Amino acid sequence: MLLSAFLFAASDGIIKVLDPRFRPWDIAFYRFGGGLLLLLVLFGRKTNPFKGSSLTLFIVRGLSGTAAFLSLIAAIRLLPLSSAIVLFYSFPTFAALFSALFFKERITRLQMLSILGTFAGVAVMLDFTVQGSLLGQTMSLLAGVLAGFTVTIIKKLRENNGVVIIYLYFCLVGGVVTFPKFIAGPMLPGSGLEWLAIGSMIVLLVGAQLSMNQGYLHCKSWEGGLFLSNEVVFTAILGIFLFGDQVTWRFWCGGGLILGSVLFLDWGNRRGENG
Repeated sequence: MLLSAFLFAASDGIIKVLDPRFRPWDIAFYRFGGGLLLLLVLFGRKTNPFKGSSLTLFIVRGLSGTAAFLSLIAAIRLLPLSSAIVLFYSFPTFAALFSALFFKERITRLQMLSILGTFAGVAVMLDFTVQGSLLGQTMSLLAGVLAGFTVTIIKKLRENNGVVIIYLYFCLVGGVVTFPKFIAGPMLPGSGLEWLAIGSMIVLLVGAQLSMNQGYLHCKSWEGGLFLSNEVVFTAILGIFLFGDQVTWRFWCGGGLILGSVLFLDWGNRRGENG
């Protein structure tokens, strides 16, 4: 999960430096279409990579994940980045609610404290204040709800399916959804550097998604969300080293809260296992 968070953060850095002419639909289609092609090349030569159980859940996961991704991009366009990201990272809470609702997973007080501590750490780190349009705030929270639902489905799918097929169907559904908007006015890379950036983004996101899917074999949906929140910490670190961002007290306090909450969660789980 930590590897996945780091790879997501690295892809964030690439998206940040892409030419603003690349629309959300362009970025999404390159992500899904490129990811689909890469997975087929790597894993589709000897076996049928689409063969799995729970076809309906694969499609639902693909639709909810695509909707979450597009909602977050829309929110980022309407809100300050900090506001959009903090509201989005409410998704471990929604994952816990969906897990309890659909799969009867029990959550303890210590575990809920870990969720709240992580959310507080993200808020401190990004200097969160409620600002921007109501539509943007709604889209960001919608992205969080959909992401929480999506990781709950991933956890369920991971019980009987491999890591590749889960992301494969996500790419397939996402590609179908975004293709009409993309083809209506496609934005193609205009230089070798842009092709490299798009290719690197695809590779990083494939690695991030496969790592995440593997991680859900070993933890609950909302627990995975807490580990994934370290994406914010890794993004800040990359900003410091690559973009010259300043190191502030918010980085240390917010990052410490996030890391401390994850460690607190691990301690609580071990304590429960030991009675």
